Amino acid sequence: MNIVAKILAVLEGLTLITVGVLESSFYRNPAFHSIFLIEPDEYDAVQLWVVNVGWYNIFIGLGVIFGVILASTGRVAAGRAIVLFGSAMHVLLGITLLITEPALWANALGEAGLALAVILAIVIGDRMSRRDAAPATG
Repeated sequence: MNIVAKILAVLEGLTLITVGVLESSFYRNPAFHSIFLIEPDEYDAVQLWVVNVGWYNIFIGLGVIFGVILASTGRVAAGRAIVLFGSAMHVLLGITLLITEPALWANALGEAGLALAVILAIVIGDRMSRRDAAPATG
C-alpha cells in the first residue's frame, strides 16, 4: 500500500470512529438532528439500532486502521485486504443510503466518497508499483 492510500485509510478509520461515537452516544442531541433525522419521540424506538450501527462503524474504523498497521509492518496483503473490505463496505453502504433516503445525499457522499478514494489509491498505487517493477524491454 502506498503512502496516499495509508493516509486516506487512516482518515477513513478515524472518520468512522468519530461518526460511530456520535451515533452511539449523541443521537439524542438536537445538534445532530440534521445528520440522523431522529425526532425526540423516536429516541427509544431507534436506540437499539442506532447504538449498534454506531459500534459497527467504530469497529470497522478500528479494523481499517489495523489494516494500515499490518500493511506498514510487512503484512501488506492482509492489511490491504482488511482496508479494501472496510472501504468497499462503506462505498456500498453509501449507495444504499442514497437509494433508501435520497434526502441524505450528503451523508451518503460522505460515507462512500472517502472510502472510494481509499480503494482508488490502493488500486492505482498497486498498478504503478507493478509497472515500476516490470523489467525494461528494448
